[in-house]
Amino acid sequence: MKTKAAILRSSGQDWQVVELELDPPKANEVLIRFVAAGLCHSDEHLRTGDLPARYPIVGGHEGAGIIEQVGPGVTRVKPGDHVVCSFIPSCGRCRWCSTGRQNLCDLGATILDGSLPDQTFRFHADGEDVGAMCMLGTFSQWSVISEYSCVPVDPDLPLEKAVLVGCGVPTGWGSAVYAAGVRPGDTVVIYGIGGIGINAVQGARHAGAKNVVAVDPVAFKREKAEELGATHSVASAQEAQDLVTQLTLGVGAEHAIVTVGVVGEEVVEAAFNVIGKGGTVTITGLGGLAEKTVHLSGTILTLFEKRVQGTLFGSANPIYDIRKMLDLYRAGQVKLDELVTNTYRLEQINQGYQDLLDGKNIRGVLIHEH
Repeated sequence: MKTKAAILRSSGQDWQVVELELDPPKANEVLIRFVAAGLCHSDEHLRTGDLPARYPIVGGHEGAGIIEQVGPGVTRVKPGDHVVCSFIPSCGRCRWCSTGRQNLCDLGATILDGSLPDQTFRFHADGEDVGAMCMLGTFSQWSVISEYSCVPVDPDLPLEKAVLVGCGVPTGWGSAVYAAGVRPGDTVVIYGIGGIGINAVQGARHAGAKNVVAVDPVAFKREKAEELGATHSVASAQEAQDLVTQLTLGVGAEHAIVTVGVVGEEVVEAAFNVIGKGGTVTITGLGGLAEKTVHLSGTILTLFEKRVQGTLFGSANPIYDIRKMLDLYRAGQVKLDELVTNTYRLEQINQGYQDLLDGKNIRGVLIHEH
């Protein structure tokens, strides 16, 4: 069958909307009709080349849709199911899945290669194989994906909002609640209030932090952070340092969470300096793969027993936590509607990413037309 999709032919180029050939699903695969896709910064990293990928590739790793067809052996979903896709597949059998760390599933090893678990491709153009970001390619109207990327959700949930729990919401929320382990009374500083950082704010508030300090140069994002749970917001790392020194009487924060769009040495150092003894820096954002962005005093690390850690998917378990985020949404404890700043058609994808870079969006959502 044919599908319309946004692809990158190489790094440094804009997205191109083209028509592709799509193969039918094979064993343990499904055909999905995407309803919505989130415009996440990780796909911008594909465009800039910060993340190495095999080109050409269909973008999009945050997606929600309806299962139209299943291949042999599929047991996780059936035709007609509404699903949110996890950008980290979860096989349920590997060492990591079986020990409760689905976010590190071995099937995730090829998510930037764009192939499915059998290392073959379902998208094609003029006889050339086209990959799919995170084995999904949610910037396509239709896709063939692994059943291990599917999380069934209740059919009454609005997919254009539920789509956000495929990446941004659990990644940010989990960065605070799971990875950082924020506890009641803590002081938390969050650097970068985009689609991940705003949910780290929600997670820190949910965990009972006394002070949640949002750091972002864009006034609109600081205002949104305070709407969703930040107790304070500032425009710069230096302002955050001064404020935390005042709030904690010089002790420092328990946690700093780095969720800026492009992680660099300066923001990591600022996060390291803002935490006190026994504090933790959690790095969720990405930078250039070849760049060394953590340059810190090992002596201070030792003498103050500070910790620096990374987290993928907020250290959450996709099969469990995607549904959990939606349960919290129903209960009014996690906000989704308020995160969607603008919606776009597929043909407007480059405008959507320009709005992201210009600081106009907390999260843009692409709505597919069929």
